[in-house]
Amino acid sequence: MLEIGVFNNGASSLPVITTKDGTTVNDGTLKQVHAAAQETLVNQVRQGILAERLGFQSFWLTEHHFQPEGAEMSPNPLLTQMAIAAQTRRIRLGQCANIVVWHHPVRFAEQVALLDVISGGRVECGVGRGYQPRENEVLGRPYGSTIQDQERNRKAFEEVIALVKKCWTEPSFSHRGENFSIPPTYTKWNHKQTLAYFDMEKVERSIEDVLAVGEPDMYSVGSPVLATTTTLKELQVFPQPLQKPHPQLWEPLTSSRSIKWAAQKGVNGVFIVEPNDRLRRNIDIYYEEAEKNGWPDMHNRGRFKYGWDAAKRRGIMTSRYIHVTTPGKEKQALERAGRAMELQFDYYGPFGFGAVLARLDEPMFDLNRKVTAEMLREREIAIQGSRQFVIDKIMKMKTECGYEDFSFLAWFELGGFEGREIEDQMQLFAEEVMPVIVRECGGKVELPSVGRDFVGAPRQRAAAE
Repeated sequence: MLEIGVFNNGASSLPVITTKDGTTVNDGTLKQVHAAAQETLVNQVRQGILAERLGFQSFWLTEHHFQPEGAEMSPNPLLTQMAIAAQTRRIRLGQCANIVVWHHPVRFAEQVALLDVISGGRVECGVGRGYQPRENEVLGRPYGSTIQDQERNRKAFEEVIALVKKCWTEPSFSHRGENFSIPPTYTKWNHKQTLAYFDMEKVERSIEDVLAVGEPDMYSVGSPVLATTTTLKELQVFPQPLQKPHPQLWEPLTSSRSIKWAAQKGVNGVFIVEPNDRLRRNIDIYYEEAEKNGWPDMHNRGRFKYGWDAAKRRGIMTSRYIHVTTPGKEKQALERAGRAMELQFDYYGPFGFGAVLARLDEPMFDLNRKVTAEMLREREIAIQGSRQFVIDKIMKMKTECGYEDFSFLAWFELGGFEGREIEDQMQLFAEEVMPVIVRECGGKVELPSVGRDFVGAPRQRAAAE
């Protein structure tokens, strides 16, 4: 079975230019870049709605901030997808990924749960640690906020995930960790409503569970809620997600350490820029680690299919840049798409993504090496060409990576392309490529309609007496 999603990274629609030193950036003043960012956000909503109408199974956004250069921009994927959720019924909504060390875990848990409830249970929750210091140092917490501080970053990330799961699954909880104490031990809360509620026999937690009841505080003045030694012991977070026990977690993966952690925790993986042979090796690492740990899964369903298991929604999804050319316009289309590729990798390359373009039999590339569109195409990370060429390369990836079921993320959005051009690409793929690979994969996952109707029939006014 096949599942195909759409990934949108938020690249600018401004034209791509090459500067004197050979670097590609978007062409525009800061005022124009700001205007283009507003346009990008509207296009993301449009394309998420269109993706459902064209038969894609999922729509994914990223989280990135503060970028005038043009490669990416998506400051709040959950909020953007809330707009998509209100206008769709089936398509699943994923993030690749929310950078959770930039968020308070309780607020993050609430926001994901809000989207899950409003969408009718369609969230695929992506989580990540972040790697760009311009974002990390502004938005990150004072511990583990940057990728340079690897160990503290990892521990903060792991604690956030554990705390978020408590918010989602436990009706009342406390957390005492290295980075978070929820609720703080000093939080005063002598509220008569809280006392009355937890004094009811039918409520699952007692006053003693939730409050450390004490005497009035002679050193405090003001409201009786605060003028007390009574403190809060447990917290209840609302809402919890519709999906039980919680939405599936996903993580973008690169290093073997991260791959093994995800496998151990039952977290699905996303790979983006690895060539097929390196991707196959990474899937092997994931599955060997999952087997070693008893096939971790939030539903305890045991072993899952290699590559991807559509029924259990477990495993690894991979992504490729996709651009389908039309007869007679191939050269112009490939040149323009190629410039967009170089815009992306002139930005990503120095962070390390250029290194993992190497095949298994090659040493990792130098981070200062220029990544060209030709390199990306030759390694089949950018699949750009005729309808049949795109079909063949996608099926080759499935075969070489050993997928049983196949989960694939198509990246249509490119820097320098307007929203309508990206939408044309989505439609061309859906009409001319998707039916063939659906047939080759033995069918496509059909999603149920679970979205909500927020505009009911108008009520009849009561007749005047």
